[in-house]
Amino acid sequence: MNQDRRDRLRDAAIAVLAREGGRGLTHRAVDSAAAVPTGTAKNYFPSRDALLRAAAERCAEQYHALAEALAEAAPGRGAEPGAGTGAGVTSGPGAGTGAGPADAAQLAALLAGLLRDTAGPGRTRVLAYLELQAEAARRPWLAALLDPVAAADFAAHAHLLRAAGLPAGPERARALTLALHGAIPHLLTGAPATLAAAGLDDLDRFTRELLASVCEEETR
Repeated sequence: MNQDRRDRLRDAAIAVLAREGGRGLTHRAVDSAAAVPTGTAKNYFPSRDALLRAAAERCAEQYHALAEALAEAAPGRGAEPGAGTGAGVTSGPGAGTGAGPADAAQLAALLAGLLRDTAGPGRTRVLAYLELQAEAARRPWLAALLDPVAAADFAAHAHLLRAAGLPAGPERARALTLALHGAIPHLLTGAPATLAAAGLDDLDRFTRELLASVCEEETR
């Protein structure tokens, strides 16, 4: 099969999920979003479950690419490839072998960048991933597919804490991961009063304060 067309259809499935929700994900809607002849999506992904699987896999690929790009751009190579807050949402990819952020400041900058992407360029991907999580509540096979993606965030954040020279016990990695995941719906909604109350109106400050809270005096 044509890989470029396959990827175009997978991207279209993500766009449909983000725009229409799970109920709107049909082969016809994907064909329309991809601007391909009717029936094309069904040739590549014969069932709706196949469409859901394709969208989930594409979300994970996109998040890996984002984390690696941020790692390359960060001072000292920032974070390892595939580092956290995917919520899997992101799509929480698994850990790689990079050196990681050199200190708390670099880690805070990396995390702020990931959250900033959630509210900006990555918004479509994250909305689609949340729809996939809702679908997974009713489809055990999809839950099994998403589970290692989301669970990997916890290990990835532990790695980042260690690389930055911060305490990285399981309880701290859990607190950091859950706080970041909890921020995502507010960023997607973008309600000004809520963002201000949560401290999410300044993401650089938010991630610095979050690390200080999670790691206590070690980051002060």
